[in-house]
Amino acid sequence: MQPTKQPHNKIKKIEEACACITDGCSLMFGGFGGVGNPPTIIGHLIEKNVRELTLIGNDAGFPHIGIGKIVSQGRAKKLIASHIGSNPVAGQLMVDGELEVEFSPQGTLAERIRAGGVGLAGIVTDIGLDSIIEDGKQKVIINEKAFIIETALSADVSIVYAKKADPFGNLIYETSARNTNPLVAMAGKVTIAEVEEIVPLGELDPAEIVTPGVFVNMVVKSKGVDWKWAWE
Repeated sequence: MQPTKQPHNKIKKIEEACACITDGCSLMFGGFGGVGNPPTIIGHLIEKNVRELTLIGNDAGFPHIGIGKIVSQGRAKKLIASHIGSNPVAGQLMVDGELEVEFSPQGTLAERIRAGGVGLAGIVTDIGLDSIIEDGKQKVIINEKAFIIETALSADVSIVYAKKADPFGNLIYETSARNTNPLVAMAGKVTIAEVEEIVPLGELDPAEIVTPGVFVNMVVKSKGVDWKWAWE
């Protein structure tokens, strides 16, 4: 009788999972205004004193919530986001020349991340034509109409937050905390998922799984979130 092959177990301790996040790497994060940011991973990176990061995500969070902590402590050299208005510290760092910020309209940003996740070189869009958004970018004519070519976005590491995971890394998200996390999970060379609950393999309803485990390299258990107040 052949031994039963055990399924790959992606559950890791936080130290092992985050060992791949080092100074100077590009880090893509899920979340919207802090909601959906992975706080345990972010807290560990602060303890680890990781710096010079290129951050890619929807926004700069709030000064003391989620990814905003990394931004506010000057640990990022560049931020690619749709806005930074909820984090005045990020704005001041940008004005002072201590943080390079590349703005991308929210829908365009989401599509650039999706493109990176599915292996496209970029997307075309008419959003931003005849504005500063088109500065320095290639344009193309399709059916006699002009479009901007926006390059795809990917990262050395993606960090996401989910409600549940199984040992293979299949993920289920909770309501609005899902936001950009599924797209971000696809676009990292390495993807680390922080989850509230880890369940046995086979317990998740296949119809409820949003991110298949094939996109997830490692899973860590969350110690709790710092953004629940945003739902209240």
